[in-house]
Amino acid sequence: MLATAALAISPGPDNIYVLMQSVAHGKKYGLATVFGLISGCIIHTTLLAFGVSAVIKNNDSVFFIIKIFGASYLLYLAFKVFRGSGDLTISETQVPKKSLKQLYKQGFIMNVLNPKVSIFFLAFFPGFLFNENLSTVWQFYILGFVFMAVSLVIFSAIAILAGTISVYIKSHRHIGLYLKWLQIIVFIGIAILILL
Repeated sequence: MLATAALAISPGPDNIYVLMQSVAHGKKYGLATVFGLISGCIIHTTLLAFGVSAVIKNNDSVFFIIKIFGASYLLYLAFKVFRGSGDLTISETQVPKKSLKQLYKQGFIMNVLNPKVSIFFLAFFPGFLFNENLSTVWQFYILGFVFMAVSLVIFSAIAILAGTISVYIKSHRHIGLYLKWLQIIVFIGIAILILL
């Protein structure tokens, strides 16, 4: 939950898009986008639960390789964030207004068609499997729903508090740098956890 919360708070294309929709058009437009994005996670969780569970069921060495891949991918993401700019720019201009249904659909499609989400789930979840007796399919679903619940709360808070957040970002230019380092620490921390 803590890892998911830190990642959800860190600026990325999804939460910035939610913020911009709320700032430009109102809270309900941001929330429609949030529900679409979170719904898309169900597809990625299902693919991971059945795909990876089948592969690792009777093969510890494959599971170990997946964990090495996961840790490496998270370290790569940390490096990408480190190389990137810590600047956060908020611009309400040129945010086209769409219906709530269109925004929900767009959020869902944005998430489902983003292969990076599946790759991230593959890197992230195996390090948090928690029970040797419970089916890995169930464990992946539990982790997926925890991820979705925490992300839903944080993304919804971003949509509801969009006006306050955008004012704060504009008046505190250094906030992007703090969030950048939070993201780096979380990625490296999870990578170490997976390896250990």
